[in-house]
Amino acid sequence: MPKPTQTMLNPTLLDGQKFQITIQRLCRQLIENHNDFSNSVIIGIQPRGIFLAKRIAEELRKILPGKTILQGDLDITFYRDDFRRRESPLVPNSTHIDFIIEGKKVILMDDVLWTGRTIRSAMDAMLAFGRPEKVELLVLVDRRYSRHLPVAADYIGIAVDSIASQKVVVSWKETDGEDKVVLLSDGK
Repeated sequence: MPKPTQTMLNPTLLDGQKFQITIQRLCRQLIENHNDFSNSVIIGIQPRGIFLAKRIAEELRKILPGKTILQGDLDITFYRDDFRRRESPLVPNSTHIDFIIEGKKVILMDDVLWTGRTIRSAMDAMLAFGRPEKVELLVLVDRRYSRHLPVAADYIGIAVDSIASQKVVVSWKETDGEDKVVLLSDGK
């Protein structure tokens, strides 16, 4: 029997043109529900969800020229349920939300939905900026069957069935040199 290759052990789930098409599809789905975004805002969850939020906002501005697409970054460091359990000091990211979310439709964005704990923390952190009319969740990758909390995404780029020992890694052109989603086996 042949020995498994690195590609077989760590398959690429999304890259190149498929990655871009997935972003465009998510934008079209958002437009179906949010029209011209006059009452909707996008908030990316730090640290990796901000890349998705910025990419989605850029693409929406291309599709809807002349429309204002409000996009912000949300740090959840001190809203996490495990922040007191860590031995190393926490280094928070920055929050940048220069608009009012009170009464708005908020679309939270993160790269990977796994246990749901990050999303719960983000909802707590977001409430410091007001009470939105509605909150939706958009994720690039949904790791199904791994939830610790009852959280579900409204918009999903791709869904992945994985086991606990596997890890989904999203690379972004802006920081990693390429757009790519890889499923790593045994943390490799």
